[in-house]
Amino acid sequence: MTAHKNQADKGKGAAGAKTALTTALGDVSRGFFDITHNGLALLGTLLAVGLITLAARSDLRTSAEQQLLGWLLERQQATTEVLDVAVFNPEPSAIERVTAALPTDLPKQQANVAFWLSRKYRVAPEPLSVLVAEAYDVGQKARVDPTLILAVMAIESRFNPFAQSPVGAQGLMQVLTRVHTDKYEDFGGQLAAFDPVSNLRVGAKVLQDCIKQAGSIEGGLRLYVGAVSSDGSDYINKVMAEHQRIQSVAMGKPMPRYFPSIQRTQVIAPATVEPTPEPDSAAGFEAEAPAAPAIPPETPLANS
Repeated sequence: MTAHKNQADKGKGAAGAKTALTTALGDVSRGFFDITHNGLALLGTLLAVGLITLAARSDLRTSAEQQLLGWLLERQQATTEVLDVAVFNPEPSAIERVTAALPTDLPKQQANVAFWLSRKYRVAPEPLSVLVAEAYDVGQKARVDPTLILAVMAIESRFNPFAQSPVGAQGLMQVLTRVHTDKYEDFGGQLAAFDPVSNLRVGAKVLQDCIKQAGSIEGGLRLYVGAVSSDGSDYINKVMAEHQRIQSVAMGKPMPRYFPSIQRTQVIAPATVEPTPEPDSAAGFEAEAPAAPAIPPETPLANS
């Protein structure tokens, strides 16, 4: 009897707890709904009042529009800056790798040359200023006229540091990298051929060696361009004419109108005559020797 009564009391307690929990949840839900409903109603009321006020006050509307536009522009600029930083990775130290200088910082003669070459070859004067200054420095050390070094650069590559010829001559001075690999070792390897200053220094060294070997500037230029089976006169005349122009610009003299030139030479091979055959005693007359074929003169190779 007592056991049945205890079980009944437990059932009533569980039912009561369930009912209380359900009631509490219902009260919370209704309270949340009422608060939200009232909050949305209040927000709607404030929004309506704001719109009515802006419609009635054009000055307030204009001010609000400007503030909103300013906020949007700031957000857009901030987003763009973040994207630029992520994509382009700014590097403030990149200026240290730039081959450029202000031509106004050069001595007057060098500045004249830099500006003149810039106009003629349509190259920016800032990188040319570095090349001109380097040519003067290297030329003084190598005892080679710096305007001659610049003239070789002008004719060889037109101051394009990435130029390459069909036979593999590379850079400003069009040095055959595969032939002068050892000279680039002190500059870090063969890829230094495309560094303007390194190429200039190696090319000036090659030019110095050629002039020393030939004993004259003209002969050195002939060796530099590789004119072995030709006389190289076309190339020599181009370089020497540009050399005189640059010299005149540097010294502030009028541009020369006439340039001494080396005439193209033709090497004519001696004609060969077949030996006269012995008289044929059986025939009773001398066999006539055939005429020797004409041999055309040797044609010089084309110069770059």
